[in-house]
Amino acid sequence: MELFFYALISGILYGIFFALVGIGLNLIFGVMRMVNLAHGDFIMLGAFGAWLAYSKLNMNPLLAIPIEVLIFMIIGFGVYYAFVPRLSKSRDPEMLSFILFFGIAQIIEALAIFAFGNNQKSIPFSTLGKGSISILSQSIPFSWVVSAAISLIMIGFVYYYLYFTRTGYATRAIMSSPEEASSVGIDVSKISAFAMGIGLSLAAIAGVLAPFMIGSIDPSIGASLTTTSFAIVVIGSLGNPIGTILGGIIYGLAMMFMQTYLASWTNLVPYVILILILLVKPSGLLGKKVRNA
Repeated sequence: MELFFYALISGILYGIFFALVGIGLNLIFGVMRMVNLAHGDFIMLGAFGAWLAYSKLNMNPLLAIPIEVLIFMIIGFGVYYAFVPRLSKSRDPEMLSFILFFGIAQIIEALAIFAFGNNQKSIPFSTLGKGSISILSQSIPFSWVVSAAISLIMIGFVYYYLYFTRTGYATRAIMSSPEEASSVGIDVSKISAFAMGIGLSLAAIAGVLAPFMIGSIDPSIGASLTTTSFAIVVIGSLGNPIGTILGGIIYGLAMMFMQTYLASWTNLVPYVILILILLVKPSGLLGKKVRNA
């Protein structure tokens, strides 16, 4: 029973973190209907940004968050205006976006290898607080709790942005129908660029927390993080950022229970869940809600 409660609590904490991992990808897809295959590589860059802050500048990695948010917001605007308008005018923008972002992912990984090498890097868990905290009589590393709390705050920010701000209302209108949004005076291009910036900024924040939740980092983790993010957003529903919370919790619980009872099969979790969801409910668990929104 102790193992069960440990897997349950850690699964929820990991699930909240992985919801943050996937929510930026889902926001970008919901607004632009383009899958950012470089999403995991942007998370990887955010993780190395935290490592640089800690190892080279002797900063607490959390202090790198506002800096990375600003940098990745600018990168997001740049990526949008450089590529997305051209892709949108093509005959098959979704397929071309796959090719484009796959190429961007390869470039980012190559540059990261050149800059940081292939060796794994890590940040001591004690950086976010020493010791552990007791939850339901289970000892949970304090760094996990801090990471999950920050992830929850960021997810709350996305919810507030989408449902309680004028820009958020415009973003949701574009998610529903870009043509109708444009017809009522919404600047689709401007809002989409802002969504791209937010999506990449969220990836950067997830990257800052990644060394504390997934351990050591290296330039090759981008591909697996993209796969995990895609599985998470499909579980909740592609195009529904809030559904990513459900996807993250399900993924986190599945991963920790598998790691606890069948550790050798843990790496299969995202693929198995992805296949099951596609077979049972291709639109995702909250797909119907998205269509009715």
